[in-house]
Amino acid sequence: MKKTFVFLTLSTQIIFAQNISQKLDDATKKLMNSSLAISSNLSFYVADESGNLVYEFQGNKGLSTASTQKIFTAAAALETLGKNYTYKTISSYSGTISNGNLNGNLFIASNGDPTLGSWRYEGYKPENFKQKLIEAVKKSGITKISGDLVIDDSYFDHQTIPGGWPWDDLGNYYGAGVWGVNWRENQFDININGTDFKSFSYPLENVKWLNDLKASGNSDQSLIFTAPHSDVALINGSLPAGKVTTVSGSVPNPPLQLSLEVQKWLKESGIDFSGKVVTNSQLEIEGKKTLETPKNNIILTYESPTLDKIVYWFLRKSVNLYGENLIKTLGKEKKGNSGFKSGIAYLKEFWKSKGINSNMINFADGSGLSPQNYVSAKAEVQALLYAKKQAWFDAYYDGFPNQDNGMKMKSGTMRDTKSYAGYHTSKDGKKYVYSIIINNYSGSGSTELQKILNILK
Repeated sequence: MKKTFVFLTLSTQIIFAQNISQKLDDATKKLMNSSLAISSNLSFYVADESGNLVYEFQGNKGLSTASTQKIFTAAAALETLGKNYTYKTISSYSGTISNGNLNGNLFIASNGDPTLGSWRYEGYKPENFKQKLIEAVKKSGITKISGDLVIDDSYFDHQTIPGGWPWDDLGNYYGAGVWGVNWRENQFDININGTDFKSFSYPLENVKWLNDLKASGNSDQSLIFTAPHSDVALINGSLPAGKVTTVSGSVPNPPLQLSLEVQKWLKESGIDFSGKVVTNSQLEIEGKKTLETPKNNIILTYESPTLDKIVYWFLRKSVNLYGENLIKTLGKEKKGNSGFKSGIAYLKEFWKSKGINSNMINFADGSGLSPQNYVSAKAEVQALLYAKKQAWFDAYYDGFPNQDNGMKMKSGTMRDTKSYAGYHTSKDGKKYVYSIIINNYSGSGSTELQKILNILK
């Protein structure tokens, strides 16, 4: 009797697996045979929680992933740096303080904290940094600064944007570059009525605008173009007439933006400052000698939120800045080189060491914004399965958003690209790990892919 029961149980499980596989196959082939998918490419892979294959459709095929690329960067960062890792921004001074007068320069330096001045974290907003910095200056006895305010943005190399990012993306908020000193997530907002600028989220310093906007349509079809170190910005496209639309862009020089804001804080706080505001990158551009941040005379060490909280927002809101910042950090920490190529090489080595075929992970950045990323669905599932076994998994999983169909998964969206990757427990308790990527689809890839994934529910 016991043998019969075991046989029936195994038979039921096999039939169930076959049913799921057949349903997934039918839905996948129906999509790929549709008129909207004639020239599409699809990579789809589903495994159970033990890693056993449930269904595969060209699972080894590398495709452009968009933001599901972030699952690789987030997991590698949590394991390599640790979930309690923090970035640090320090303020120190050169020279001496005599009768309240600083006969020297005031410095602010960072190891690339991407959250400095972010609005996302309670206790870490711009006003919190301002308060701590001014308190530290006053506590040190400084009432007057005879020298300059120096922003030391030299921790990372000079390349702020990964190679391969489309020019159309660079000036928009999701195309913000990575600097040795970041500020307010290197993002600004403009409130625009039709074609008229009404207000900025904060004063954007030293930027002149070319406005080619047209008032038409019912949605935001605008693009902002900025470039690192440039003082000219372009906005074009169209915005609806007769109402205010908020458009977000990327700051062309975040260290300079911070320096000018700190200058105002000092004056508002009654600290006499008549020197210049300078950044080390600007000194280099001008052919001048850079200024090294003093290791002594530190008046403030300002720590970021822990990495697990950064990863939460990285995955939940798909903050591209965080991904590229983590790539630079991994390169700097593990290879002594903060260049994007170094960090990306480390990311590939990391996942290769975890058993993923290197031919299935052709990374070009840490966020997925580059169309030059080519990753297979099988590789994404392997990464998700690896993460599930790690002590830091809860922090990782917490960042996965809930999508329209109620499933908790990371999504990726780019022109002609849609992807999903995540974990799901079905109504009958079956646990699945999956990835589905489609390129060059003409319709609503989001709707069609979610229909297929609903079969797992």
